[in-house]
Amino acid sequence: MSLRNGKEFLMIPGPTNVPDEVLRAMHKPAVDIYEGPLLENTQFCMDSLRKLFRTEGKTYIYAANGHGAWDAALCNTLKRGDKILVLESGRFALGWGDAGGIAGLDVEVLAGQWDKSVDAARLEERLKQDTSHEIAAILVVQVDTASGVWNDIAALRRAIDAAGHPALYMVDTIASLGCMPFEMDAWGVDVALTGSQKGLMCPPGLAFVAAGPKADKAHETANLRTNYTDWTFRQGPEHYQKYCGTPPEHLLFAFRKALELLFEEGLEKVWHRHALLAEATRRAVAEWSRDGAIHFSISEPHARSNSVTVVRIDQGDVAALRSFTKDVCGVTIGGTIGELSGKGIRIAHMGHVNAVMLLGTLAAIELGLTKLAIPHGRGGVQAAMDYLAEAI
Repeated sequence: MSLRNGKEFLMIPGPTNVPDEVLRAMHKPAVDIYEGPLLENTQFCMDSLRKLFRTEGKTYIYAANGHGAWDAALCNTLKRGDKILVLESGRFALGWGDAGGIAGLDVEVLAGQWDKSVDAARLEERLKQDTSHEIAAILVVQVDTASGVWNDIAALRRAIDAAGHPALYMVDTIASLGCMPFEMDAWGVDVALTGSQKGLMCPPGLAFVAAGPKADKAHETANLRTNYTDWTFRQGPEHYQKYCGTPPEHLLFAFRKALELLFEEGLEKVWHRHALLAEATRRAVAEWSRDGAIHFSISEPHARSNSVTVVRIDQGDVAALRSFTKDVCGVTIGGTIGELSGKGIRIAHMGHVNAVMLLGTLAAIELGLTKLAIPHGRGGVQAAMDYLAEAI
């Protein structure tokens, strides 16, 4: 018997749900790319990105996914053979490092664990060893959706400063921007990047990069530039140069509407909504984990992200659980990836998500755990509701 007829929930860590208003914003004719409303729309998006990143720096828009933003950040600031230090805490910082290796950079990994955030003390120690300042850039993700970790970007900046190291500080906020606080200028981040398809509530296809003064200076001598990613060309006088060709008009229409929705709600309130839904999820998982077969992927409570909760399931059929929530209940939850592949589930609570969607998702999971006889503590959904009732 299926219970899925009705509105289905997509609760994976990207792409996320796109609001109806954002979808409708794309249903309009193409417009002139050289004059008129599109120019104003571009300026609105560029200015709004500065508000999102909390920076006075320059912003860039690419028709790309997050991997395109990785390339743009590296190619515009570094020289062939430069050393980059990649801070491991999951899959995606390593992927960014791999992109650097393909581009001709010397990649060093500060090895980490998938159940913990990046250790600021170890970063400081490594940078102090680099007395000749061979490390040109430090790469880290604020939230890694493979592990579910949240890294303290401000604390890592303090470690860099304590070591007196001049490396560029680059942060991937693909799974965090629009979901939790990020302060590019206040935290001393030189390059930040994100994508459209997670907390920003848009279809995949747009990538965004913000560059501070130190990154601008490094750009002057960068020799890995590509035609498409080049910041110098994109700062040119012609509007089309901002996109290195034809702008992705309809994605830009969507992005503007998503920005308007974010600012209408209020960015701090958006962060608070995500924090409430994330903690409600953690309360449910904590109850489920009482039996011993279910565990948080991240062992450090403070390092569990407000975008996605990754859960390890040591007993039972994980694939069957995901099939049950989708095929029977109409709720799609994420599977684990990377070194956790097949070992658990990922519950996303990012972007266009409210309490009903979150509680429904938790209920579908708990129903599946019971139906499939996967060992778990009872009362997870009730714990989530109890927390929200108290918190609001």
